[in-house]
Amino acid sequence: MAAQYGPHRWSAGDRDISHTDAFRGAEFTVCDLTGTRFRDCDMSQVKIVDSWLVGVSVSGYLENVVVNDVDVTDFVEAELCRRHPERAQLQQLRSAQDFRAMWDTLERLWSEAVARAERLPEQARHERVDDEWSFVETLRHLVFATDAWASRTVLDEPMPYHRLGLTHTAYSDAAELGIDPDARPSYAEVLEVRADRMALVRGIVDGLTDDELQRPCTREPAPGYPEEPRTVGSCLGVVMQEEVEHHRYATRDLAVLEARSTAS
Repeated sequence: MAAQYGPHRWSAGDRDISHTDAFRGAEFTVCDLTGTRFRDCDMSQVKIVDSWLVGVSVSGYLENVVVNDVDVTDFVEAELCRRHPERAQLQQLRSAQDFRAMWDTLERLWSEAVARAERLPEQARHERVDDEWSFVETLRHLVFATDAWASRTVLDEPMPYHRLGLTHTAYSDAAELGIDPDARPSYAEVLEVRADRMALVRGIVDGLTDDELQRPCTREPAPGYPEEPRTVGSCLGVVMQEEVEHHRYATRDLAVLEARSTAS
């Protein structure tokens, strides 16, 4: 879902600038942007010239990304697939059997990740690394992703959202879905809901046929999402992609938490 921009008024003293298009087409010259963070921003056609990019971290959807006159998009994608073969498997989803095999892989990967998380103290499972979602928050977001892209679209349930789900950052109407964004559940509570949602997807893919993949889905994943054609296959593809990407983030941060736990 694209970010929604509002009439934010920016001033030079602002340190939290959000939901605005005030900088579209702007030019920044001889500016100190050290430590600046951009989250869920549309940076299409951004050009950075003669600037210092040291210790810079960029993540997101990449296409035609040119660094010092070299398009690095294919290199980055190939390296990610080398490190995470499940990404390449995701890109090959065609048949119902492909979806079942993909879910087999995801069940295995998340079982391993959960086992790692359970060797950490409870507090660490709620700890954020570099202000990214904690392990518990990641599981909560995947609960929402399943509710939105499987239960509501594929199964046509009007309001399937669990109160412990966690929407993506730009979605502002979580409370209207019955979701409690301020909830602070235990790891065990979240794991129980997560297990239920994983079983739900397992049930869907086990009964999936090639013809069913093409069936249109009439509901959008949640109110406010754009109205556009969606099929069972495309919706399940989003579920799988969410699982793959958030597993990558979660295991990246688990490594940091494990190192901290060992050091302490």
